[in-house]
Amino acid sequence: MGVIYEVTNWVWWALLSFKTPGIVVLRFVVHLCALMSLLLFMERLSMAVVLLYVKITGKRSNKYELESMKRDLEINYEHPKVLVQIPMYNEREVYKLSIGAACNLSWPSDRLVVQVLDDSTNLILRELVQLECQRWIDKGLNVKYENRNNRNGFKAGALREGLEKQYVSDCEFVAIFDADFQPESDFLWRTIPYLLLNCELALVQARWKFVNADECLMTRLQEMSLDYHFTVEQEVGSSTCSFFGFNGTAGVWRVRAINDAGGWKDRTTVEDMDLAVRASLKGWKFVYAGDIHVKNELPSTFKAYRFQQHRWSCGPANLFRKMVREILHCERVSIWKKIHVIYCFFLVRKIVAHFVTFFFYCIVIPLTLVVPQVYLPKIIAIYIPAAITVLNGGSTPRSVHLIVFWILFENVMSLHRSKAAIIGLLEGNRVNEWVVTEKLGNTIKRKSKRRRICGLCGAETSRIVKFRCGERLDFIFHFMDMAYFKSYFARIGRLIS
Repeated sequence: MGVIYEVTNWVWWALLSFKTPGIVVLRFVVHLCALMSLLLFMERLSMAVVLLYVKITGKRSNKYELESMKRDLEINYEHPKVLVQIPMYNEREVYKLSIGAACNLSWPSDRLVVQVLDDSTNLILRELVQLECQRWIDKGLNVKYENRNNRNGFKAGALREGLEKQYVSDCEFVAIFDADFQPESDFLWRTIPYLLLNCELALVQARWKFVNADECLMTRLQEMSLDYHFTVEQEVGSSTCSFFGFNGTAGVWRVRAINDAGGWKDRTTVEDMDLAVRASLKGWKFVYAGDIHVKNELPSTFKAYRFQQHRWSCGPANLFRKMVREILHCERVSIWKKIHVIYCFFLVRKIVAHFVTFFFYCIVIPLTLVVPQVYLPKIIAIYIPAAITVLNGGSTPRSVHLIVFWILFENVMSLHRSKAAIIGLLEGNRVNEWVVTEKLGNTIKRKSKRRRICGLCGAETSRIVKFRCGERLDFIFHFMDMAYFKSYFARIGRLIS
């Protein structure tokens, strides 16, 4: 008992000795996090105002006379030559989908080149991909199969070497699709006219359409986050500064703009964003065509999603470190565009957003509850976070009932994103880690869906369906699969512990 008493006294004395400096530090951190939270709120609010103005007035930067250009192309038959690049790496489940979708694009066959850039290490899979390419060649399509004995530069290296081939020297535009993307047949007819009508335009970016968004709760929550990115961030960037980050796929580039910007570089894991920023500093403009949707697949396992988010969070932070001086010293763009790129695009969205979600919401606010000496105003602790949540989650009305789960999910992921952003800023050991996101080919797999029968209304439900019964007992079974919900958040609990 004497030993326990002494240990207790020692711990109490240590807490008292660190109490005053600890409170001082906590107060400083509270003020810092409150400032970052205000910056994030103002950025979200300003984008909401701009988007509302664009919707009401109809003043969009990408209003072009597309129909007249399409008619001119058909009448004069002066179609520009287009290259379609499909980079892939061991994509057993989806390679047929992407190659088939690219070969079915409606464009004169003599003005279209489909280039399959296969970096697969599986020799059997390489043969399968090559056979699929040959199948389309036999149908009269100009399909080129390219593979490398190494993965130097990863995706950027494959795209760069693909553009160096002699047979693409006369291609004016290049469309890029990842292995799980399936463009509609009229994709080129709806994107190329933008580039023909405006010679200052470098990129036309289409929107992603998720084919497996209803597979499970995690994919629904991912859809909520990405819908905000497409509906708000890219639309506002296109309408104000004619700039936004290229998503790496589902876009059409002007080849001259790529060469003018210095080509593909593999210095970070976000080669797409790197190229977009460099092209913008050269004066090129971008357009976001949100009415053009391209099917693709969301990561359906937590492991795949975690690796993807590490790359998407670490890469931008590392690119910001490498390019901030270049942006500041660039003389070809306005001061307004520099502020937009540095402050809005990089600092607030790619760094502050992660730090606020993790350090402020998950650590600082809970600490202020147990340290009464540190005061945190309600507006900072409750109202501003609630407003940010509404602005973020409101982009997906069909999932508004999942907002609580989305908040929990985003708080957990903020740990990984914050860690990745710090690694990128400091250039840590995993700064260039590249793990290809696993694809399961959800559009061709007829997965058996477990069915539930509502005990009150008799309605049959699957993992995620619409609410059919007004009774409370079956409310959750209609909105999500409880078995998946329990197992998923059990994994999150183990991750936190």
